[in-house]
Formats: sequence, structure tokens, C-alpha cells
Amino acid sequence: MSGTIQGITVVGAAGAGLIGGVFFAFSGFVLAALRQLPAAQGIGAMQAVNRTAVTPPLMLALFGTAILSVVVGIWSLRSWGEPAAPWALAGCLAYLATIVITVAANVPLNNQLAGLNPGASGARAQWASFLTHWTVWNHLRGAAAVAAGLCFVIALIRR
Repeated sequence: MSGTIQGITVVGAAGAGLIGGVFFAFSGFVLAALRQLPAAQGIGAMQAVNRTAVTPPLMLALFGTAILSVVVGIWSLRSWGEPAAPWALAGCLAYLATIVITVAANVPLNNQLAGLNPGASGARAQWASFLTHWTVWNHLRGAAAVAAGLCFVIALIRR
């Protein structure tokens, strides 16, 4: 593993850990706090969170780490005989799973929630359904991000 790939892997591991931490925070206590609010307030709060989450720092961390993961994944395929390569590829694939889950599950749920009037009839049931489904997907993408970070660290150790 060259110094450049090693550096990219270190930053990828840090990025995956950072994103895993963000998702852990949501699963661990943010959603639990929103669940304690009346449905209309919880909906409004989550809508505000979703609007403010799409900012350059979070998007850079989320998608910048994906780019770094792909670079590490390409290196792993080109260097398959090296002891770090399988771990680097596993980290790449785990982080890309984080992105796929985000784009395919969490973002569509967020978009549905964005169109929900917190005071509408049926909003409470939709909120309960949102919390259940969004939380499951968030757990999975958080676990994938943490797994990616761990695989990148093992790749660095195995180099």
C-alpha cells in the first residue's frame, strides 16, 4: 500500500466513522427525543432537520467518503495479492452500501415526510410509520458505515 493510498484509506476510515457517528446519534437519541414529542411537533422538527441536513459539510463528508472508498476499492482490485486488499474492498463495499441505503430508503422517506402537513388527519399514523421504517434503515446504514471504517482500519493494519 503506497503512502498515497494509505492516506486516502485513513481519511476514508475517518469519514466512515464520522458518518456512522451521525447516523448513530439519530438512532441513539435524536429519534427517541422526536418520538416523545406530539406527532405534529415531531414531524415539524424532523422536516426542519431534513431541510438543514443537506449542507456542504455533511454532503462533503457523506459523498466525499464515497469517492475515497471507490478509490480504495479500485486500488484493492488492482493490488489483490496484498494482505490489505480484501479488507480495503470490504470497506469500500460497506461504505457504498451506506450510500445505497441512504439514496434508496432514507431519502425517499424524507421526501414523503416533507410533503406531510403536520396538522393533517392521518399525520400521526404516517409519522409513526415513518419513524419505524426510517429508523430501521438508519440503523443499517449506520452499521454499514461503521463496518466500512473498521475494514479500512484493518486494511491499514494489514498493509
